[in-house]
Amino acid sequence: MTKDQKVVAIQEIKDLLQDAKVVYVADLDGLNAAKSSEFRRQAFKQNIKVKVVKNTLLQKAMEQIEGVDYSEMFQTFKGNSALMIAETSNAPAKLIKDFRKKEEKPALKSAFVQETFYVGDNNLDTLVNIKSREEMIGEIIGLLQSPIQRVVSALQNKPETVEAKAEEAAPAVEETPASEAPEAPATESTDETPAAE
Repeated sequence: MTKDQKVVAIQEIKDLLQDAKVVYVADLDGLNAAKSSEFRRQAFKQNIKVKVVKNTLLQKAMEQIEGVDYSEMFQTFKGNSALMIAETSNAPAKLIKDFRKKEEKPALKSAFVQETFYVGDNNLDTLVNIKSREEMIGEIIGLLQSPIQRVVSALQNKPETVEAKAEEAAPAVEETPASEAPEAPATESTDETPAAE
């Protein structure tokens, strides 16, 4: 590879990394051409960019990215490396895990997700279980809506409850004098009846 080709390759990697929030480096070594193509096809369907890179060029590109110090990942840059860039935090981890149901590889080398570094394949299950930004926002909205819905429901039901209590109380008040009034004359007539007799 000529110096100019290296410069172009580093720039391509930098372009991929520039605004990336989810960066995985995986080991695809051992996957034949057909399996490697299948892995890429599945990644494409899930909106995950996959690029096989030279470790030295990947490291140089990462060193030139401002705002993120990727140095924790450099120790894993050995052998065959594939750079995976995604929007969803756990998408590459799920893809790797699903693919490994049939194959030994790919293996996770390292990842940068939600401003945290994960080094080693033993972190794959942790990464699979990370909730995506959309899932977290959905849960937060659900949690926020729950008390609001209860308050709104209570406010909507409160007038009905007050009206219902008022209606229950009003007939009771009306009935009480009405029932007392007939009882009093009845008592008087009962008193009068024996007196008349």
